[in-house]
Amino acid sequence: MASASTPTQHGQSVRSYTPRHDSFPYGPGDFKRADESPDTDFYASPRFVTHIDDNAIALLKDYYLRNLPQSGRILDFCSSWISHFPRELEEIAISAKRSLATHANNEGDLASGSHGDKSLEVVGMGINARELAANPILSNSILQDLNTNPKLPATMAPLDASTCVVSIDYLTKPIDVLSSVLEYTKPGGKIHLVVSNRCFPTKAVGRWLRVSEEEKLHMVGDYLWWAGWRDIEICTLNDGKTEIGAASGIMDWFSGRTDPLWVVRATKLEP
Repeated sequence: MASASTPTQHGQSVRSYTPRHDSFPYGPGDFKRADESPDTDFYASPRFVTHIDDNAIALLKDYYLRNLPQSGRILDFCSSWISHFPRELEEIAISAKRSLATHANNEGDLASGSHGDKSLEVVGMGINARELAANPILSNSILQDLNTNPKLPATMAPLDASTCVVSIDYLTKPIDVLSSVLEYTKPGGKIHLVVSNRCFPTKAVGRWLRVSEEEKLHMVGDYLWWAGWRDIEICTLNDGKTEIGAASGIMDWFSGRTDPLWVVRATKLEP
């Protein structure tokens, strides 16, 4: 369950999550998908499109600016050609990427992150090489299907934060993935799971398609809780019921609706 929402100075709301169950409440059937073919086949062709509208992107950039670290190391998993970082963070990350490329021969494996703590390194993990290669902020990219291999590479350096944009609904082993991210996260580090109502329905897990948007948020909170994360919060950036900013299309303009957007976030506590 989640507590009552607390408005923020940016017109968004944050509420605390608390677990509703004594044990992990989902079974294998909840993670069955209509299309069980290899994800590497489904995502073989790059999709250079955005999966949320312009309003949602603007809200997410603003959220990231206020909540992501400006130095250290961020993992963007289920990543693609764009990570929706704000300009300020993009500039820092691109500068770090250039520096890493210049000193690569002396730095060793980029994934091991020996560059230091005074710049922002963004590591992208995804399933399409061309999409990752087109993402300008990634200092390093890792090709990995998290549904067949849910553990992060042993070479992964300690993380200050991690992000995942509208893709948590595709993970068939979310506890394994999120517990592995937790393992590599520094104490005090945070994870930010971005949720909307956009998806490829044949690749989303079955339960995701059967439940309400509110239940989806609790479901993500459950994933985090049973993976070992704590201080879990549900942040409403846009409930999709009222227009925020410029509409993304003519039908949105008439309806006053835009893509809803939430972030379910959590912290790795000090031992």
